[in-house]
Amino acid sequence: MKSTWFLLLLAVLSVAVYGCSGDTLDTGVVLQRGLPTDPESLDQHKARSTQAAEVLRDIGEGLVGYSRTGQLLPAAAERWDISADGLTYTFHLREQARWSNGDKVKAGHFVFALRRLVAPETGAFYANMLAAVANAPEIVSGDLPVEALGIEALDDWTLVLKLARPTPYLLSLLTHPSTFPLHPASVTEHGDRFARPGRLVSNGAYVLDAWVPGSVIALRRNEYYWNNAATALDGVNYHVVVQDTAELNRYRAGELHITSTVPPDNFASLQAQFGSELRIAPYLGLYYYGFNLSRPPFKDNLELRQALSMAIDREQLAEKILGRGEMPAFSWVPPGVDSYEPTVFSFASLTKHERESLARRLYKEAGYSEAEPLRIELRYNTSDTQKKIAVAVQSMWREVLGVETTLINEEFQVLLANMRDGKVTQVFRSSWMGDYNDAQTFLSVLQAGSAANMPRYANDEYESLMERAANQVDSDRRMLYLEEAERVLLADHPVIPLYFYVSKHLVSPRVGGWGDNVLDYHYSQHLSLSATN
Repeated sequence: MKSTWFLLLLAVLSVAVYGCSGDTLDTGVVLQRGLPTDPESLDQHKARSTQAAEVLRDIGEGLVGYSRTGQLLPAAAERWDISADGLTYTFHLREQARWSNGDKVKAGHFVFALRRLVAPETGAFYANMLAAVANAPEIVSGDLPVEALGIEALDDWTLVLKLARPTPYLLSLLTHPSTFPLHPASVTEHGDRFARPGRLVSNGAYVLDAWVPGSVIALRRNEYYWNNAATALDGVNYHVVVQDTAELNRYRAGELHITSTVPPDNFASLQAQFGSELRIAPYLGLYYYGFNLSRPPFKDNLELRQALSMAIDREQLAEKILGRGEMPAFSWVPPGVDSYEPTVFSFASLTKHERESLARRLYKEAGYSEAEPLRIELRYNTSDTQKKIAVAVQSMWREVLGVETTLINEEFQVLLANMRDGKVTQVFRSSWMGDYNDAQTFLSVLQAGSAANMPRYANDEYESLMERAANQVDSDRRMLYLEEAERVLLADHPVIPLYFYVSKHLVSPRVGGWGDNVLDYHYSQHLSLSATN
């Protein structure tokens, strides 16, 4: 028995050593990038996080992409035509496009992938991404078969999408990884396990070479990629570094060329030390706390939700706790969204003292007092920054209202699972990054039926306004409906918007081709790496 256990231990240790040191890509020109957590999946229909999307944009390619500065560009499609009524999009694919095994990328592969995206059995987080495509909602709900989806391959190089209503941001939607094509033969062969090293056949600039969870995701150049001649890097290593201080130390040591973030501590000294290597830019991203509206104490208690929201000093969070250019959030939609003026909370113009006084009154109306305080749990994922914010909010709630808050730190995947399940969560940390530059990408999050609606918010008036906006051809009237929907949303307080992100990275002087943009998309194929600074 002892010798058997010893052999098993040796086997485990050998795997661990291989996983830690043998799976990075080390030949050629290789970029080293930081990643805050592991992707939950590299199956584009199972993925939901920004870190998953970042990797997926390197290994896959949709019909449309973005330039380094955030402008829409032809990608797998070299051009497209839009009908006069805005209901039919015809995409002409690049005949030279190839999968990483050399097969041609065909229009039918997009049909296969988009049908899988909306199929109920897939359970895709972004199934509603195609809500404007003819019959998509009915397919997602199980009322129609996937073959009814308004998409057709006229031939190998011509793809037609038919919409149920005009969708001015459709091209932006088609940059999202959930809409990328799939290689049907490999998905059929491997089933739900197709998105693994050695199995994943991809059509982007890079191929998944290795993945050691909690350590590194290694990508190598896709020699068959249609624009391979313009790709400067031979590979990319995404290093999973949960603690932002640890990531900073690895950057200082020269182990990383690009960090995923910048720690809030001593930010001014980092600016002085790194100068132009520190890249701060506006970003369409929102950090918020969500209430679980399906159970007490927040179900049917608007006054309590209002009180907790108003008791938080957002200015202090943004300026003192973070201090990297973040903006206090008094709306759900960030500023900077194209052709949209965000609605703000009614208390946004009040002074700190006025907000706190009103918060105390609402707290009492909600049924709580100093003698009978609210006792709640606040869940957040493992991170130095998340902990600092949670501790600060805990302190504000205690000082202003007397709330007793228990902080629960969970790994990111555990937090996601608990948010989805909704059985133990009360207040939870979350965020939303714009998938495209339109107010709808934020407002759709809290629609009934959205997989991203973790608070489980439901309001008939909100749904009606969102539906009217979706069916509106006139862009100005559409925005008016969306602004009114946000006004209804904020009045219900299903969430606590805390601050709007800025993108923040340390980028080595060796990296060329970096471009700041409001979506914070930085495709590795746009980057290069010089031999010296």
